[in-house]
Amino acid sequence: MRTKVKICCISSVGEARDAISFGADALGLVAEMPSGPGVISDAEITAISSIVPPAVSSFLLTSRTEAEGIIAHHQQTQTSTIQLVDSVPLSIYPVLREKLKGIKLVQVIHVVDEKSLEEAEAVAEFADAILLDSGNPNLKIKELGGTGRKHDWRISRKIVEKLKKPVFLAGGLNVGNIREAIETVQPFGVDLCSSVRTNGKLDLVKLESFFKEIDTISRL
Repeated sequence: MRTKVKICCISSVGEARDAISFGADALGLVAEMPSGPGVISDAEITAISSIVPPAVSSFLLTSRTEAEGIIAHHQQTQTSTIQLVDSVPLSIYPVLREKLKGIKLVQVIHVVDEKSLEEAEAVAEFADAILLDSGNPNLKIKELGGTGRKHDWRISRKIVEKLKKPVFLAGGLNVGNIREAIETVQPFGVDLCSSVRTNGKLDLVKLESFFKEIDTISRL
């Protein structure tokens, strides 16, 4: 089965349609963040999510960490999935399940060291999927994604092997290293942003090249 592909930092309805036409399984819509690329307004997220077909997942990337704020954010944007880019108290998950029935919850784990495995194990019981990224939430201005950096894929592989939930891999992925990434980590899906862009805009040549490589890998 082909590795799922999530194209993040989608900035317009046109970009969404282009990504879907090349085979994207999911789109990442970045709301207000303390740092990083791809941020668009909630109104733009709502407009994009409204045209995404049911077969494609629309991810709201939210940095909110309180249940009321997350719920309100989703009610405004109406995506099919919420990507929690910062850590939240585990007690929030039952509240989100009750108020947002049918909405998938994906928790980001920023892979810093071996402690990230413990963090992933703790939250996996509550989330529908885990997304491994290369941010650093411990900085004064938090990095919650979009760094374009790789992390230690050996740790990511351990997380994939340990968990029984789908795991997405993000952070510094591109057409040149995606085969190694998939072979090393064996993720359910991959997530990329900057490597398929030129001057901040989705580059259709790069997008086509990436999906050709993904298709080649799936046939191996």
